[in-house]
Amino acid sequence: MPKLYHSPHSRSSRVISQLMLMGKLDAVEVIYVDIIKNDGSGRRDPMNAHPEGKVPFLVTDAGETIRESGAIMMYLDELFGQPLSPKPGAPGRGPYLSWMHYYGGVLEPALIAAFAGIEHPALVGTFRTMAEVGTQLESCLKDGPFLLGDDLSVADLIMASAFLWAPHLMPESPEIKAWVARVAQAQDTGAMEVFEAQAQERLSLTEPA
Repeated sequence: MPKLYHSPHSRSSRVISQLMLMGKLDAVEVIYVDIIKNDGSGRRDPMNAHPEGKVPFLVTDAGETIRESGAIMMYLDELFGQPLSPKPGAPGRGPYLSWMHYYGGVLEPALIAAFAGIEHPALVGTFRTMAEVGTQLESCLKDGPFLLGDDLSVADLIMASAFLWAPHLMPESPEIKAWVARVAQAQDTGAMEVFEAQAQERLSLTEPA
């Protein structure tokens, strides 16, 4: 059984939500760990197998390790028959791969720069800004309710998660706001809240006094 290292209300939460959406949460062993958060709270948990003490982190049945949300989410989708992505060679596969890499290569750097209030020509020249991100999303969403058209995909889950985490950084676009709302509605937020509360409780029992 794959092992997923997870910390409540963190980047690994979107992986939990994906597993719930696929009905495969019970097919993965979830290991609860603490992490150092953006505000400096938390700690580096010795139980966390991630070499930098971050989450998510996945250990496969074969003992291989996978890091980075996009890679983990793609792997799990493929492991369980690709219910949330186009198969290789199928229509939409190219845009799907592009969005999965766009998240880590463009959106997250631009989002963190905006969140931290950092401005530098090198950042803009390499990653662009949230304005360009908004333009790209708006252009894509003209073709359907989700990034790949009519069907929800892993690309929607990872891309929209950024704005569910930081709604104040969401572009002022009715199309983007409606898309984020659709992605959120497609997920079982009630079950997710219960899971995260239980995860936090279990984690607090293991924290050192």
